[in-house]
Amino acid sequence: MKLRRILYVLGGLVVLCLLVVGGYALYLQLQYSRIPDHLELKVENPQEAVLQTGTTYSAVTWNIGFGAYDHDFSFFMDKGFMEDGTPVQGKQSRAGSLERVEANVGGVEDTLRDLNADFLLLQEVDEEATRSYQVNQRQWLTDAFPDKSAVYACNFHTAYLFYPVYEPHGIVNAGLLTLSGYAMDGAERRSYPVDQSFPTKFFDLDRCFAVQRLPVDGGKELVLINSHMSAYDEGGIIRQAQMELLCQVLEEEYRQGNYVIVGGDYNHVLGDTLGIFPSQQQVPPWVQTFDETMLPEGISVVYADNDQQVPTCRSCDLPYTKGVNYTSVLDGFLISDNVQARAVNVDTDFAYSDHNPVKLEFTLLP
Repeated sequence: MKLRRILYVLGGLVVLCLLVVGGYALYLQLQYSRIPDHLELKVENPQEAVLQTGTTYSAVTWNIGFGAYDHDFSFFMDKGFMEDGTPVQGKQSRAGSLERVEANVGGVEDTLRDLNADFLLLQEVDEEATRSYQVNQRQWLTDAFPDKSAVYACNFHTAYLFYPVYEPHGIVNAGLLTLSGYAMDGAERRSYPVDQSFPTKFFDLDRCFAVQRLPVDGGKELVLINSHMSAYDEGGIIRQAQMELLCQVLEEEYRQGNYVIVGGDYNHVLGDTLGIFPSQQQVPPWVQTFDETMLPEGISVVYADNDQQVPTCRSCDLPYTKGVNYTSVLDGFLISDNVQARAVNVDTDFAYSDHNPVKLEFTLLP
């Protein structure tokens, strides 16, 4: 009789666990949706100044890492290997504390002020998220630059992610924030292809790029694009599909005679930076090299001078120590050949994010 009761209890616990897991999977599925393609984006605080040909302007692209990635932070989804083959994996799914988020976002704001660019293209900007203690980074950075218009494109919206169990990632609403000191005629959100497999689709971002249209004196447009491509994509299949879509848009805009500039985090190694920076780690398995042969005619990558020895991204499978973590250049700009430009990788030593900003100085050719 006693054994039968134990079996009943154990059976009941198994059924309860199955109901909980099944109920949670149903909750995730019911909450899951993709944002529609070609979504019109609101331009807040519109500016009036119109771009001129022959004038030098500047833009900064920066993945700010949702205010979490100071030197002590490692991310639970990142895996890698040390030089001797020892595997390492990140630990945290949330920022260390509210105070650290505020310090990191404050550092981002101060750095952007020092760079004094006409355009800011920012990625991983949380609006409301468990992982960043509900600090509204979109509002913070929009308010910090009242002389610029703002366009926000959501690219991460989740139900409560109860993973990892020891520190759930929670609810996330995050996106791409573009700030402009010049007039915009409109903006549109384009949806990238993403991995729709189960359960990956619940944990990956709703990847996208934001297309901003800025009038140029003389009748043309500057098509300014803020982009963030997939990272955890074994074999690079999804990233290739994303590149194909982006290149299609670039080719269409260039053929129409527009100026084109794309800033963002490509999650591809740009140029010959695969292993040029000092490191005690192997090249991470997720690293893919940017295939410039995919770019349409008239479009090219703008590289910073490698002699600077400034990477734009560090590995996050362990806390940051200069010369230990793998680093490379994943961030930068694509431009059309009617734009003259040079880029500089800005060295913050990854103080506020796992990325360094990249600054572009450019001139629209008559």
